[in-house]
Amino acid sequence: MPAASSRTTAVSAVVTAALAAGLLTGAATTSASAAPSASAASPSSPGSGPSGSSADGPVRIHDIQGSTRISPLVGRQVSGVTGIVTGVRTYGSKGFWFQDPRPDADPATSEGIFVFTSSAPTVAVGDAVTVSGTVTEYVPGGVASGNQSLTQISKPTVEVVSSGNPLPAPVTISARSVPSRYAPAGDPAAGGSVNALPLAPSRCALDHYESLEGMNVRIGSARVVGATDPYAELWVTVKPHEHANRRGGTVYGSYDAQNTGRLQIQSLVPLAERPFPTADVGDVLSGTTEGPLDFNQYGGYTLTARTLGEVTGKGLRRETTREQRRGELAVATYNVENLDPTDPQEKFDALAAAVVNNLASPDIVALEEIQDDNGAKDDGTVSADRTVAKFVDAIVAAGGPAYQWRSVDPQDKKDGGEPGGNIRQVFLFDPERVSFTDRAGGDATTATGVVRERGRAALTHSPGRIDPANAAWENSRKPLVGEFVFRGRTVFVVANHFASKGGDESLVSQHQPPTRSSEVQRHAQAGVVNTFVKKLLSVQRNADVLVVGDINDFEFSGTTKTLTAGGVLYPAVRSLPRAERYSYVYQGNSQVLDQILTSPAIDDFEYDSVHINAEFAAQNSDHDPQVLRFRP
Repeated sequence: MPAASSRTTAVSAVVTAALAAGLLTGAATTSASAAPSASAASPSSPGSGPSGSSADGPVRIHDIQGSTRISPLVGRQVSGVTGIVTGVRTYGSKGFWFQDPRPDADPATSEGIFVFTSSAPTVAVGDAVTVSGTVTEYVPGGVASGNQSLTQISKPTVEVVSSGNPLPAPVTISARSVPSRYAPAGDPAAGGSVNALPLAPSRCALDHYESLEGMNVRIGSARVVGATDPYAELWVTVKPHEHANRRGGTVYGSYDAQNTGRLQIQSLVPLAERPFPTADVGDVLSGTTEGPLDFNQYGGYTLTARTLGEVTGKGLRRETTREQRRGELAVATYNVENLDPTDPQEKFDALAAAVVNNLASPDIVALEEIQDDNGAKDDGTVSADRTVAKFVDAIVAAGGPAYQWRSVDPQDKKDGGEPGGNIRQVFLFDPERVSFTDRAGGDATTATGVVRERGRAALTHSPGRIDPANAAWENSRKPLVGEFVFRGRTVFVVANHFASKGGDESLVSQHQPPTRSSEVQRHAQAGVVNTFVKKLLSVQRNADVLVVGDINDFEFSGTTKTLTAGGVLYPAVRSLPRAERYSYVYQGNSQVLDQILTSPAIDDFEYDSVHINAEFAAQNSDHDPQVLRFRP
C-alpha cells in the first residue's frame, strides 16, 4: 500500500507540473470528427531520467504511455521511438498511430500511441518508423471540459525504416475482456480525478480501454446501439446482454448503469472513397472491425476503423400508439427540434404524419422547440404564428384534426436555445374533443396564479407562464400552463422544456463520478413547478394535473425527485418495464429525457413512449414523443 500511495503522489506531481507548464492542452472542436492543433509543449521536463531514453535503453512506447492516464514523460523530448504504423488519419486531427510489436509484460501500459502531425502524414500502414518529438497530453474539448487526455507525440520528426511490415496482432475487445465495473472512484485529494490512479484494466472498463489507448484493436460482429449520426459515426456494444431492450438498444437506468460494452466506431477511410454505413439501433456491424483505439471529445474511446465491418439491417420499425377511446383523453409531448418556417416542407410533413399516424392524433399535444417566424434570424421577431400555422396545416393535410393552438411569446433572446430562434412551448388541441379555457393577461413576464372558482382550482391567466421572473428560468424556457376541459372535467397541463445538460462532464470524464453542473438549474426549475402544482392541489385536492415536456433529465434523477416531492406528481414513465423507459439515445445509451408526470387524481392511465426517431439514422427530431391516455 505505501508503494502505491507514493506512486500516486508522484504522478499527481507530474500532472500538476504539466498543467502549470501548459502541457495538458485542448480546446473545443466544431464537429465530431475534427480536432484542433495541439498546443506547443513547454521545454520544461517534469519527471526525471535522461531525455529520450530509459534505464534499459531507448524509450519505447509503453514507457511513454506509462501505467496511469498521464504519461510519466509528459513535456519530455523523446527520440528514436520505434514501431509499426497501424492507422493514418488525413482529416480532422491529422496524424498516425504506431505500435511497438514487442510488448512489455505490464497489462496497464499501452503499446500504441498517436503522433500528431498537423498536416497530412506521409507514412503508410505497415511502415516501420522511428519517431522523435515532444510527449504531450491533449485534452479533447479543453481542460475545463473535465475530459481525460490523449497521450501523443507532437512536433514529430519521422523516419520510415521499411514498408509492408505485418501489423501487430490486434487486441480483441469483447464481452469477456471488458470488466463489468465502469470506472474507479476518483481520488478525493485530487478533486475526484482518476488521472493519477494506477490503471486496473482487469477491474474497470475505463481502465481497460485506457490501457489499450492507441493500440490496434478489433471487435467481432456487434449490435448497433446508437444509430449513424451526421458525423459518420455509430455506437455498438460488445456486451449483447448488458441492459438490452427488445428493440436492440442498451438502457441507461441509473447513474451506476453506464453500460461498459458501448464503443464508438469511426472510419479512417475518407468518405469520398467509402461512404460510412447507415445503421439503426438493433442492426449488426457484422464481421471484423479493426483499427487503432482513439479518444475524442464526442464519445471518448473510439475504434477508428482501418477495416470496417458490414452493416446487417434488422428492419427496426417506427412504433405506432393506439387511438384513444371515446372517454379517454390523450395528451402527448413532442420536441420537434427547432421547427421554423425556413425548414423544408418535408420536415413539416414528416412531423405532421407522425402526429396523425404514429401518435393517433392526440387530443392535446405539447410541443417543444417551436421557433419564431423566421427561425434563427436574429432581428427581434418573437411571434411563432407562421411556424405553428404551417405545422397545423400539414397535420390537416396528413388527415389529422384541425388543431387550434395556444402559447405565450417569449421575450427576445431570453429563453435560450438557438440564438435568434426564440424557442417556446405550444399547446395544440383538437376542438372537436377538448376545449381551452382562455383567461386573458398572460404574457412573457406575468406570472400565472391559482385561485378558487366555484370551489375548484382555476388559473388567473390561461395560457400563462409559471413564475417567469424566477432566477431558475434565466436563459431557459419558462413553463407554459393551460386550462383545458374534457367531458366537463378541467385538466391542467404544464408544458416544460428544462435547461439542457450542456456543461456536464461526460461519462468518460477524468472525474469519477462526473460533475453534472447543469442539474443545479434543473433542480431549481423542478422546485418552481413542484410549488405551482402544490398550489393547485391545495385549492383542489383532486385536480387533474399533467406536467409534460422535455425535462432534460432521467426518471431516477434529482430533477425528477424534486418535481415529485411531497407526492404531488408521479413520473408515468415508471409504469413501463425498465427496458422500455427511454425517449432519447445518446452515445449508445437509451435514456429518458422526455416525461409526463401525473397528479394523484390521475391514478389509472396508459403510458407510451413512442419510438419513432431516437433509434434511427433518419430522424425528424432527436426525441421520441410520449403519450398518456386516461379517463378524467
